[in-house]
Amino acid sequence: MLPALNNVFAGLGTMDEQVTFGGADLDRAAHIREDAIGLSAAWSHPKVGVMAVWRGKPLMSDGPEPDLIWLPSDHPALSHGVEKPIFLGLTKTSEPRFAIDLSAWAEPADESNAMAGFLDPSRNGAACLPSGTSFADMRANMGVLSHADAGNAAMARGILEWHRSHRFCARCGQPSEPIKGGWSRKCPSCGTPHFPRTDPVVIMLITHGNDVLVGRSPGWPQGMYSLLAGFMEPGETIEAAVRREVMEETAVTVGPVRYLASQPWPFPASLMIGCAGEALDTEITIDPVELEDAMWISRERCMSAMSGHDPEIRPARPGAIARHLIDMWLQDRT
Repeated sequence: MLPALNNVFAGLGTMDEQVTFGGADLDRAAHIREDAIGLSAAWSHPKVGVMAVWRGKPLMSDGPEPDLIWLPSDHPALSHGVEKPIFLGLTKTSEPRFAIDLSAWAEPADESNAMAGFLDPSRNGAACLPSGTSFADMRANMGVLSHADAGNAAMARGILEWHRSHRFCARCGQPSEPIKGGWSRKCPSCGTPHFPRTDPVVIMLITHGNDVLVGRSPGWPQGMYSLLAGFMEPGETIEAAVRREVMEETAVTVGPVRYLASQPWPFPASLMIGCAGEALDTEITIDPVELEDAMWISRERCMSAMSGHDPEIRPARPGAIARHLIDMWLQDRT
C-alpha cells in the first residue's frame, strides 16, 4: 500500500479502535472452525482459555477494575454448558480461546438489581468458581474493562446471544444445531444454514453552528441525555437513515452526513454506526413515543455537562460511542 494511503487508513482505524468493545485482540482463525480435529486439539491445548458467560454476564475478577477470567477447559463449572463451546480464536501466542454459555446453571445467586432495566450492577458467584471472581454485567463494567477484554467479551456475548435466540430453523421451524466452531447453525431437517446477524444502528452527532442536538428516551435515569440513534431499515443508506431518524424523532432537517466511527454493541447484537450531520434548521418537535425530551446545547454547556458540572444534564457514560463522538466534537476531531 502507498505510504500516503496507509496513513489515511491508519488514522481512520484509530477512531474505531478507541471505542469500547472495538478492541478484540484475538485472531479469529476462521480456518480452524471447519476443522474438527483442529477444534478438538484447540480444546485440549494445555494453555486453552474458556470465557464462561452466565445469562449474558462474563466471568470477571472482583474489584473496581475487573479482568476477564479464562478458565481451563476441564474446569467443573463448564459442565453446566448446554451447547458446544464457541471457538473465539487464538491469542498472539497461539493459545486457543473459547466461550461457553452457562445460563442453565442454577447455582449462581440471581441478585439482579437493574436500574430501571438500564444496567445491572449486581455480581453473581458460585462455590466452584475461582476465588475472587463472579459473573458481572458488561454494560455496568464497560468503562473499567481493558480495551482487549471489552472487545473479546463483546464478541463472545454477541455470538452466544445469537445462539440463544436462534435455536430453531427460520424456514421449517425444526431445532437447528451449531456448526463451524459455533459460527453458524444448520437445520438437520431441511439443511438450511443460518449465520449470526448484526443489526446496524445509526447514532448521530447533529450540530448547528456551536450547538449539538441531544435527547432522552422515556425511562432513562434522571438527567441522562445522549445523541439520537435508531435502527436502519431495509434498502436504506447510512446517510438516509441518519436523516430519517432525526426527522422522525425531532422534525429537524439534516443536510450533509459523514461517517466518524463504529462500535460493536452486544446488547444483544448491534453495530453502532457513528455519523456527523449538519442541521438545516433548529426547531424541535419531538415524537413522544421515541423521546421524552430533546434540546440543543452549546459546546460550552456540553463541555460542562461532560465534566459533571451541569445541574440538569449527566455526563454521557464512559465506554458508550455517544460519549466518544461528543468528546471528538469537543476536541475538534470530527
